[in-house]
Amino acid sequence: MTTITTRTVEYAADGLTMIGHLALPAGVDRRPAVLLGPEGTGLSDVERRRADALAELGYVALAFDLHGGRYLGDPEEMLARCMPLLDDPDRMRGIGHAALDVLRTEPRTDPDRIAAVGYGTGGAIALELGRDGVDLRAIATVNGLITGRPGEAARIRCPVWAGVGSEDPIMAPAQRDAFTAEMQAAGVDWRLVVYGGALHAFHHPSVDHTVRPGVGYHPRHAQRAWRDVVTLLAECLPATD
Repeated sequence: MTTITTRTVEYAADGLTMIGHLALPAGVDRRPAVLLGPEGTGLSDVERRRADALAELGYVALAFDLHGGRYLGDPEEMLARCMPLLDDPDRMRGIGHAALDVLRTEPRTDPDRIAAVGYGTGGAIALELGRDGVDLRAIATVNGLITGRPGEAARIRCPVWAGVGSEDPIMAPAQRDAFTAEMQAAGVDWRLVVYGGALHAFHHPSVDHTVRPGVGYHPRHAQRAWRDVVTLLAECLPATD
């Protein structure tokens, strides 16, 4: 296994001191980089491990924070913070840009080769960076199929991959249809994978459907979605020369 190094990084965003997780591949050369956004509950070991896995593949990876170092395991507290955030594209962009600035200023990062991958709220933030015209090589969003302000998707300059569970009541068929219509109308190179039988947050091992209806882990589809994300990166942002 390739030796990687990790460290926490503190930075300001959304009026909070965010605590991200930076993972660096072996070596000293500049590498392509991935911004990794968490579900609405916030940064956890799940995303930290994903950042580490990306570093093992040769990427600089920053798993960014949403809640100032807190993990909001209580559904009501999470919704109270995330719902206003998801209704405010400028706030989402502010959180995304702050993390992107940290990633870009890391000496190992090639600032011209960056992708954004996100889950739930983190995926919505990745999309908003694209709608803001950020030069990204790829965007991947799982569960975060949030539509943007009219016309702004035309600013997306890279392929967009989206994944969702067929039984996800939060990203229901109408929401999926609105998202894909937005991407199509904007001329985006997009694709959508619907994972049969999966609920919301199906990729996240710690979720428990008894906490909130419609939420649950699906091990096989979690592995498939991860492979699909890695395949997208290999296509649009190869880590090998």
